[in-house]
Amino acid sequence: MYHLLYPLRTYLIVSGHDETNVMTADWLTILSYKPLIIGVAIAPKRYTHKLIKECKEFVVSVPTLEMLKDVWIAGTKSGPGKVKDMGISFVDSKKVKVKSIKEAVANIECKLIDERNYGDHTLFVGEVIAYTYDKKAYRQYKPIIETNFLAHLALNEFVTFDKQIHRGK
Repeated sequence: MYHLLYPLRTYLIVSGHDETNVMTADWLTILSYKPLIIGVAIAPKRYTHKLIKECKEFVVSVPTLEMLKDVWIAGTKSGPGKVKDMGISFVDSKKVKVKSIKEAVANIECKLIDERNYGDHTLFVGEVIAYTYDKKAYRQYKPIIETNFLAHLALNEFVTFDKQIHRGK
């Protein structure tokens, strides 16, 4: 039934200090504007869940269609070993120890301020303490739609904002 809410924007969640892990997440929302607070729902069985609990911080990276292979790997494989199969590179974040993804069009650095269990997921709540973005993807904080932001349609189908379906392999 939750699929009735789709399509949802797709993000990459980066976690870990000593080891860097990346997972795909659709269940992300803004909870407050001032201060900017976001929440992401992650199942306890996910490796990212463990790392966020340990590190108390995470990065939300915004992928594009050009990163679909990486989004698919991050969403279908488990653990930090999958990063070697991905075509991404990491850069230092501005204020958190968790790395940011160089190829992402935005990286949003979050400090964990709360976590609550709801059913089979934990809602991790993070205050945004820094961010970086590609000026070719955003104009005065407004997304440029031709950037090909990804939204998850169902299973292995993703859409951009042009009605064409793209399939992960």
